[in-house]
Amino acid sequence: MKQIRLLIFLLLTAHYLYAQDNKVNFQIQTDLEQISLWTVNMPDGKGSREAEKINTKGSVTNVSNPRLIIHKPGNPNGTAILIISGGGYAHIELGKESTPTANWLQSEGVTAFELIYRLPQEGWKTTSVPFEDAQRAIRIIRSRANSFGIDPNKIGVLGFSAGGHLAGFVSAQPEKQFYTPIDKIDSLSAKPNFTGLIYPVLSMLPPNNKTHTKKSILGENPTMEQEIEFSVEQQVNNNMPETFLAQALDDPISPIDNIFLMSNALRKANVPFEMQVFQSGGHGWGMGKSGSLVIAWSGLFKNWAKFNGFWK
Repeated sequence: MKQIRLLIFLLLTAHYLYAQDNKVNFQIQTDLEQISLWTVNMPDGKGSREAEKINTKGSVTNVSNPRLIIHKPGNPNGTAILIISGGGYAHIELGKESTPTANWLQSEGVTAFELIYRLPQEGWKTTSVPFEDAQRAIRIIRSRANSFGIDPNKIGVLGFSAGGHLAGFVSAQPEKQFYTPIDKIDSLSAKPNFTGLIYPVLSMLPPNNKTHTKKSILGENPTMEQEIEFSVEQQVNNNMPETFLAQALDDPISPIDNIFLMSNALRKANVPFEMQVFQSGGHGWGMGKSGSLVIAWSGLFKNWAKFNGFWK
C-alpha cells in the first residue's frame, strides 16, 4: 500500500514539474469535486465583477466563488487537512503551495481540501472575507465527515505565508463571529483539531508589520488596537490546537521572529507545539526543492501529526 501511495505521489509530482518546466498553463483538475462555500447569502456583497483569473503559475485572483477543491484518496485514513495558500491576501498561490501539497497528502491517504478564498481588496464590504471563508470551510468539512470517511476529531489546517496567518487566526479564535450564521452547518465548530503554519506571516505589530499581508487586511495606517487584534501571537490561548511551525532563518518576506513570537505565545498558553527552523530556504518554498533543507518539512509534519494521533 505504501508503495502504491508513493507511486501516485511521484506521478502527480512529475506531472506538476513537467508543467512548470514546459510552461504549460496551470489548470485546476476538472475531475476533482468542488464545493461552494456559500450557495446562498454569501456575506459582504458580490465583490469583483471580473471573471476569476488563474495565471500560468497557478496564482488565483478575482475570486467571487469561494470554494473547496477536494483531493480524495483511494483509501482514506480518516485525516482531513484544509490547505490555505498564501499570496499576501492579494492572490492565492495554488500552483506553488496548495496543489502540490494536496497531491502529497492524497498519496498518503489524507483527504485534502484546497481553499479558494475571497481576497479582501476585491470589492467586498469588509476585509474580513477570508476569515469568513476559512471558518465556513472548516464547518463544511466537519459537516461532511461521514461521507468523506473523515474522523471529525482529525481535521487539520495547513497554511503557507499569508495562508498561515489565516490558518493561525482561525485556530486561535475559532469562535470569533465573522458572519451571521446561515444554516445548520454554522452551528458546528470552526476550530481545527491540529494546525500547521509554514513560513507564516503572523504578527501585525512593529517591527514585523511591513508585509503585504498586513496592508491587505488592515490598510496603510491601522490603529494599535487593530494590529493587536489581527496579530495571531496576540490571540493565542489555551484552547488553541496543537501546532506545527516551520520557517527558514533567511526568510526575506516574513521575519523569522514570527514563529519565535508564536512559539513563546504557545508555550505560555501551555499549547503543545513543534518548531522547525531551517538554516536556509527563503520564502515561498511550498513542498521544497530537491536538495534543499526545507524539503524535509513535510516528513517532519507527518511524523508530528502521527505522534499526536492525528494521522495513521
